[in-house]
Order: sequence, then C-alpha cells, then structure tokens
Amino acid sequence: MKSLFTVIKEQFTNFYLINRLSLYEMKSDNKDNLLGLFWVILNPMIQIGIYWFVFGYGIRAGKHVGHVPYFAWLIAGIVVWFFINPSIIEGSRSVYSRLRMISRMSFPLSAIPTYVIFAKFYQHLMLLAIIIIILQFYGYHVSVHYLALPYYMVATILLLFALALITSTLSTIVRDVHQIVQSLMRVLFYITPILWVQTGMSKWIVILMKANPLYYIIEGYRNCLLGKSWYFVDHWFYTLYFWAVLLVLLWIGSVLHMKFRDRLVDYL
Repeated sequence: MKSLFTVIKEQFTNFYLINRLSLYEMKSDNKDNLLGLFWVILNPMIQIGIYWFVFGYGIRAGKHVGHVPYFAWLIAGIVVWFFINPSIIEGSRSVYSRLRMISRMSFPLSAIPTYVIFAKFYQHLMLLAIIIIILQFYGYHVSVHYLALPYYMVATILLLFALALITSTLSTIVRDVHQIVQSLMRVLFYITPILWVQTGMSKWIVILMKANPLYYIIEGYRNCLLGKSWYFVDHWFYTLYFWAVLLVLLWIGSVLHMKFRDRLVDYL
C-alpha cells in the first residue's frame, strides 16, 4: 500500500503543475488547426451523426429505446466515451513519449498520465455542455440527477488514472502494449452498450458485460443526463463492485509504476 499512497500524494503535491501542463497539452494539440479547439466539438458530432444514421436510422429504423428517442439515448452515453477512449490510448503512451521532456523538470513520472487525462477532461467538459444543450430540445431538461455527474466524473478520472499507470509503464518497457491497447479499445466500443440496447440478451452475457467497469460509467452518465434514476444508488451492489475493481487497479498500477520508474529511461 506504500506505493499507492506515494503515487496519490504526488498527484496532490504537484496538482498546480499538472493543471498548467494539461492546459498547455490541450492547446498544443489543436494549435496547428485552423478551427483550433472547435474540432473538440466538431469531430465527435460528425461521428455521432454517422452512428445515429447507421444504428438508429438504418438498423433500428428510427425505433425508440423504451420511451427515449434513440439519438438522445445515444448522445447521453457516448459523450463520456469521447473522454475515455483518447485518455486510455494517449495515457498508454504518455510516459515514453514525454519522458525526455519531463526528465529536465522536477516532476514525478506518475503525474504524466494525470495531466494527459486532465487535458482530455477539459475537452470533455466542452463537449458535455453541447450535449446538455441538445438534450434540452429533446425535453430532457436539467434535473436534480445532474448532481451525480461530478461523482461519475471523479470515478472516470480515477479509473483512467489507474489504467494509465499500468499501461504507460508496460508500454514503456514493451512498445507493443500500446498497439494492444488501441486494438482493445476498438473492441470495447462495440461490446459496451453505447450504440445498441441489451434487451433480449441472455442474463449471463449481461453479467459478463457488466464486469467491464466502463459499463458502470456509461450507464451512470446516461441515467444522469436523461434524468432517469440515481444509478449508483439503485445499483448499489454494482457500485461496490466498481470501486473494488478500481482500488485493485490503482494498487496494481502503483506497484508497477514504483517498481520500474527509476529504470524507465533505460527503455527509451
């Protein structure tokens, strides 16, 4: 547990620098684009339009998900995926791609994935604001369930940080890990209930899919934005499972990171 406490302490003691670097990262990602940060909104909306046309209009023939229009159901869940996907992929290469730059600074290696994730989080907030505005036109107004959004944001950031600690360490040692992560994210996108509804599936398949902690995050966001329920309360046993998995991943990531970080530069 000493490794876990050390890593967590480093995040708090370096939070100011993490925040500054994350803002720089966000700006530098879009500095060469004519439209700049507007692509943070435009690119996801183009993808959402394609998914709605193929799955909502094409495969589902415009059918609602229960009483919810498919488009509203889709954007309420997919909005957090546009935060999760780039954070996991970029987090896996965050250390080895930035190690030489950070090595010149008094900055702990464990904080590198954190500022990369926060850069994506700020972009997520911009997209989330647009999605909330769109949902107002569908009749899903801001409700008391929005109070749970900060909870899911914190849960998402912690999960991404735990995964980034593991993957960034392993991918620095073996570069193939980053390629594996990219492939797995493509698979996860289609086996997580983002585009399709799980009605009619056997119970054991649903249970197997819920073993994926991303399922909890996506359904939590969807229930908040659509004002349906307090998901983390109504599914309290699933909430306990999520946090148990998260703590285990954090512990594994911290141990791995502390064990190898003094030698990571040797793998460049």
